[in-house]
Amino acid sequence: MIEVKKYNEEDLVSALQQQDQQAFSYLYDNYSGALFGLIYKMVNDKELAEDILQETFVKIWNNFSNYNSGKGRLFTWMINLTRNLTIDTLRSKGYKKQNKIHSDESSVNNYSDNANAAEKFDAMGVRKQLTLLKNDQKKIIDLAYFGGFTQEEISKQLGIPLGTVKTRMRAAILELRKILQYQ
Repeated sequence: MIEVKKYNEEDLVSALQQQDQQAFSYLYDNYSGALFGLIYKMVNDKELAEDILQETFVKIWNNFSNYNSGKGRLFTWMINLTRNLTIDTLRSKGYKKQNKIHSDESSVNNYSDNANAAEKFDAMGVRKQLTLLKNDQKKIIDLAYFGGFTQEEISKQLGIPLGTVKTRMRAAILELRKILQYQ
């Protein structure tokens, strides 16, 4: 059985300053979970969080000489370094470009899913019942349920206040409910 050496903070800092790999393994084993949690909370993407965590520990190893115990505790320094690296990653052009590509791919998938959902929704005969609504209500329901627009997007599209969109949508849904009950 391999005995794992335990360090207090002072001994750990001293060993890391001497580039002790066993101390670095101890650091990783004891702090990676907390740092990963912080990163994941910020990026909400497991793979990206794992990549940033790896970069963080490389940066800790390469820049440990910058750590000054007089300015704060080791864990606080690592949290700040991790947070800053995560923010830098989120702000980077590469991340933004990759995120845009990913969201474009998702919108293509969502578009086909939305089209399929609209067909399923219309299988209930709702589109036919829309003809019984007032024109302004019909437009809002059509945009929301068949176009996939949010209430804010509908407000901008039609050039009417958000409150008006909400009121008309509620009235239209209540009207549709009455119509569908009597079929």
